[in-house]
Amino acid sequence: MGEQVETADVIVVGAGPGGASTAAYLAAHGLDVLLLEKASFPRDKICGDGLTPRAVRELISLGVPIREEDGWHRTKGLRILGGGVRMELDWPGNATFPPYGLVRTRMDLDEILARHAETRGTRLIERMNVSEPVLDHRGHICGVRAKVMGENGRPTGQTREFRAQVVVAADGNSSRLSLSMDRPKRDDRPMGVAVRTYYTTPRHDDDYIESWLELWAKGENGEQDVLMPGYGWIFPVGDGTANVGLGILDTAKDFGTFDYKDVMRRWVAGMPEEWEFGEETQIGPIRGAALPMCFNRQPLYDRGLLLVGDAGGMVNPFNGEGIAEAMEAGRHTAEVVASALARATPGEREAVLQSYPSVMKASLGGYYMLGKQFATLIGNPEIMRLAVRYGLPRKALMRLLLKIMANLPQERGGGLDDRIINALSRATPAA
Repeated sequence: MGEQVETADVIVVGAGPGGASTAAYLAAHGLDVLLLEKASFPRDKICGDGLTPRAVRELISLGVPIREEDGWHRTKGLRILGGGVRMELDWPGNATFPPYGLVRTRMDLDEILARHAETRGTRLIERMNVSEPVLDHRGHICGVRAKVMGENGRPTGQTREFRAQVVVAADGNSSRLSLSMDRPKRDDRPMGVAVRTYYTTPRHDDDYIESWLELWAKGENGEQDVLMPGYGWIFPVGDGTANVGLGILDTAKDFGTFDYKDVMRRWVAGMPEEWEFGEETQIGPIRGAALPMCFNRQPLYDRGLLLVGDAGGMVNPFNGEGIAEAMEAGRHTAEVVASALARATPGEREAVLQSYPSVMKASLGGYYMLGKQFATLIGNPEIMRLAVRYGLPRKALMRLLLKIMANLPQERGGGLDDRIINALSRATPAA
């Protein structure tokens, strides 16, 4: 059985937000780009579906239409609940970030971004499950082999080979391509686990996404209420449903024994009645996914392979967001790769590609290391309890924390809080 060999300037493996953004920007730079996706669209991904203003900025930069009439639900800000306090904080719009967020299911979002990449000139090939790299005589990646998947999601028995000068791994947390190129995960970086499901609800078009800093469950048989591990969210989707989920960091003592289905069931059972969450309004099962944080797979570039999104552990440790960071990485990746491929010699090209880790660390590295310290702190339940009790009632402090946790400081200039956050990120060594 002979393999079909197809060539391009760049191969991007994985058509999630990071991969699709990378491909769209590369194509806009005039490069021939192959975007390989193992599933076929529309397809679902486990995620909170909430897009902060940082992610909205990336959608705008990419040129994706985000009109409300096209199905995007706009949010004004974040509603925080904890310690008996309920507080609404508007998104802090500034010269860098818009004053609103968006909610869109991953079922929709990923296809919108992949199709947008196609309009830019990307060649998207679905149902291509990349199984291994193709290496040259130096051990550098020069292509990939993929199993052709059938409509039933199973291998057809056919394989295809693709060749390119540069390969981008945007194939998610498990990133088979990264592992096959000797990029194991770092154990010194935080990891989260998130689970979510959908409910129909009359509050599907709420203007605020919700963050529950404490998950209380009603005590059974007259016992007092129980504080369960993790934090929760409600993201109104605007289509009659809400995305409801919860997460926990591996710095928490309950991480290994976390029965997420039980915690979710008990938390939802105690929710305010106006949401109408319950077994009869639940849509689909509760599903979970890992959240790799703080560049937990390194180096981000080596031997012809660049890592983007979850493949490079780019989830924000403060809030569990990964879409904005993946799309940012795609923008930076395209700039580095386009610059490299415009150079005359292999040595010059390699020198430019080698700059990618420092570009990403300059963008997010210091902030991630701040987040790593934060993740360690909130893993201690007593510290978290004190923070909720004494921090939440102070609105000015919470506005600052919102800006820190969603990484929304104005990049140049701005107010005192913007300058403090930027200074902290710059002063924290990236690693």
